[in-house]
Formats: sequence, structure tokens, C-alpha cells
Amino acid sequence: MGSFKFARFVTTALFASFLGSAAAMADDMNDPFRQPALDALKGKTIAYLPISAGFDLAQAWGGVTKLGADRHGMNFSVQDPNWNTDAMAQAFTSLIADHPDVIVTQNPDLQSLARLLKQANAEGIYVIQVNMQGAVQTDAFVGPDFIAMGEQEANLMIKACGKDSGKSGKISIVQGVLTGGVSYYQVQGIMNVLKDHPEIEVVSSQAADWDASKARAITETVLQQHPDLCGVIDVWDGQGIGTGAAIKQAGKQGQVYFLTSGGGAQSMCDGLADGTYSAAINYNAEGMGRDIFTAISTLLQAKQEPGAFKAQIYSPTRLMTKDDVKPGTCWDPEQYAKLLR
Repeated sequence: MGSFKFARFVTTALFASFLGSAAAMADDMNDPFRQPALDALKGKTIAYLPISAGFDLAQAWGGVTKLGADRHGMNFSVQDPNWNTDAMAQAFTSLIADHPDVIVTQNPDLQSLARLLKQANAEGIYVIQVNMQGAVQTDAFVGPDFIAMGEQEANLMIKACGKDSGKSGKISIVQGVLTGGVSYYQVQGIMNVLKDHPEIEVVSSQAADWDASKARAITETVLQQHPDLCGVIDVWDGQGIGTGAAIKQAGKQGQVYFLTSGGGAQSMCDGLADGTYSAAINYNAEGMGRDIFTAISTLLQAKQEPGAFKAQIYSPTRLMTKDDVKPGTCWDPEQYAKLLR
């Protein structure tokens, strides 16, 4: 019996010691890095200035960023210049005066905001450019590598319309704004490849200014002038709706290889499913929104002077055809649009 009592005493003592050690270990295991990271974000202000807040890409970028801001106790504001470059420059000037911690913006073209981008950095504001990069590099650019995308599009067009296709080799390029990053760099990539393929003839390369009705009118004219047109590249699926409508009206759907690109909203899946687009390159605007907030979080935690560190964060892309369209493949812009209202 004595040995039993002794064994029970030892067991009790060891258990008490274990509890004490576990409590001490719990204190030691508190993450020492978590709170400083959270403190670096809490209360900071993000100002969002796209070229318009009323289209799917901007809604996804802003909506995902706002969700991150809300989660971390940050302030988030949005301004909508509604495609007006002068209004956008005025809004950017006002933001510099307000001095948010971070400005997230989308350049209307390469030059319009260049001076203001530099000024914001000089006055201690982090600046993240989205999708359309300007002539000035700031703390971060988040968006596709449009030169690489253009090269991919050109190679797809060579496959569809090149010397072994039995087709005319004639293609048309429908641009957005000629000096906008999406057009400027994408066309640069296209021509990088096509210069070595004389069998491909670019019979038209015109600007639709992000307007689907202009894209439709351009493509209608090109199809009238070149009824044997083999392919069309439209640099953005939002205006590509008009390009596709012109192809369909001419009775050429399925005959003209129509390639476009965009952020993967439901309209992209719808256009693939109904044959408006032959193929589309999806650069995942939701993922870009996550990358924007990651860049914001990194900059605020690093606490370097704005403009001291510059990064290019290129979004991964996915080539999609009708076969890739399934429930949930694309996202609904409305879920993000309501967050920006």
C-alpha cells in the first residue's frame, strides 16, 4: 500500500509539473510577430482611384482590396472619374493633399498621371499602379505581363491563320486607348512575334477607346473590306463584346478566330460559352485584388520611404476556351460592385 501511495504522489507531482510547463509553454508560444504586423495596418488609409469604378475589373480589384482593409481595421475610400482623364488627374491631386497612406490607381495612359505619381511618392505616399502602368515606376505595379500576353496571342493567331492553316493570314487588332498600357504593351508583344511571320498580315490596328460600340463599328468595316479575314485580337473582352457582335452579324462566327483577354468575370465565360470568343486569356482580377492588398501589407510593414523599393507583380494568366467553362469558373462583378457603393 505504501508503494502505491508513493506512486500516486509521484504521478500527481508529474502531472502538476506538466500543467505548469504547458502554461509556461503557452505563454512562450504566443506569436511575437503577429501584433506588430497587425499594428502596421490598423488605422491606415487606402485611397482607390481606377479610371472608372463601374466596370468589372475595377470592381474586383477594389472589392477584394476593401475586404482586406475591413478585415484589418483600415480605412478605404474610392473615387470614380468615370473614364474622364481630366477628372482623374484632379482627383489624384486632391488625394495627394489628403495624404492617405496608400493610393491604388489605374493609369488611363502612359503619361497623364506621371508627374502626380512621382509627386505622391515624394510626399510620403505609397503608390500601387494596377493593370495599366504609367511611364513612372512607383512602389508596385500589379497586373499582367502584357508583352508576354501579346506574344502568346500572336502565336495563337499564327496557329489559327498561319501558312499551314489554309487561311488568308489576314488579321485585325482592336486596341483600346493607343497609349494605354493594356494596348501599348500588348501590341508590342504581338508585333515582336509577327515581325518574323510575314505570312500574317495585319490589315487593321485601330483604337476603340474601351468602347464596345466603337469596336463593333471598326470590325464591321474591316469585315466589309476583307471578307476573307481570318482572325481578330481585341485587347480587352469588355469592348470585345462589340467586336464579337460584328463578327456574328456578318455570319462569320466560328470562321473568324476571335481572341481576347480580361479578368475572368462572368461575361467572359458567357462569351466563350455562346461562341462570341474563340478563346480568351484570363488574368484573374480577383487574384490581382489579393496581390494589391499583399503589396499594401508588405509596404506598410516594411516602413521604407515611399519610392525606395519598386516591384513588378505580374499576374498569372490562363488560356480558356468553351471547354473550360463550368459553374464557378468565372466570378460575378456584382458581389464586388456593392462593396464600392
